[in-house]
Amino acid sequence: MSWADFSDAVLNFTNYGELLPLFTDTLLAGAILGVVGGLIGTFVMMRDLAFAVHGIAELSFAGAAFALLVGADVIMGSLVGSILAALLLGVMGVRARERNSVIGVIMPFGLGLGILFLSLYQGRSANKFGLLTGQIVSVDSTQLSALAGTALVVVVGLVLIWRPLTFASADPDIATARGVPVRTLSLAFMFLLGIAVALSIQVVGALLVLALLITPAAAALQITATPRMVVLLSVAFAMISTVGGIMLALGGSIPISPYVTTLSFAIYVVCRLGGAWRRRRGWSARPAAVV
Repeated sequence: MSWADFSDAVLNFTNYGELLPLFTDTLLAGAILGVVGGLIGTFVMMRDLAFAVHGIAELSFAGAAFALLVGADVIMGSLVGSILAALLLGVMGVRARERNSVIGVIMPFGLGLGILFLSLYQGRSANKFGLLTGQIVSVDSTQLSALAGTALVVVVGLVLIWRPLTFASADPDIATARGVPVRTLSLAFMFLLGIAVALSIQVVGALLVLALLITPAAAALQITATPRMVVLLSVAFAMISTVGGIMLALGGSIPISPYVTTLSFAIYVVCRLGGAWRRRRGWSARPAAVV
């Protein structure tokens, strides 16, 4: 492939002004997913669940692949797989060591199931590829409404349990001693996380879901120790990654996920360098672990 072919495939803004208005709903969907990813990502970092996100994504992929095989709704299959995996992890793996062991068992099982279902599927190869790399290209008003409604469930759920969940995430032992229902909160959060993973897979696919649920929050923690700023920056970074990635992808012929993950990674690198520079000059404290 020549450099000209590569540049045309990655960034080609011919007729871009005509294309952009046609994807307004897609951009709105990306913004919604950015809000969800940024919010829930702060708790993922607090609770050390980065590995869990990947494990949930594998079973979400398996659920979507099974739905594709039997002709059911792929998004619903992804949701079912995510929620089942998240609740399973919440029940079986309360402590980090136990949780990581369970995830290590679930991940290859989910990935193997997904590959099996895709191997049996005889339809378009683009549908198979989309489950791994994301496929939110053309969203109509009905799909946008469904996405917004599902995302609202996650946001409202987080708001309702925000304070006790923050306490339980920061110090579960003290929270338990003070009567906070730590296990119930953990299950509730895992349920919301399962939904968020399924939604994020629509943008970046099962393999790269960490770019929306981990990287923005990790970047925010590099440059601020203020709890509210961590949340706001995490949401902002996630929205920039999703909306910006979609806008760039409209000018190319490759999936959206490389654009989203590249933007997300670039933001993290800049924040990490900026945070290191600030700390060397004594302008900021150690990155916060509490939201």
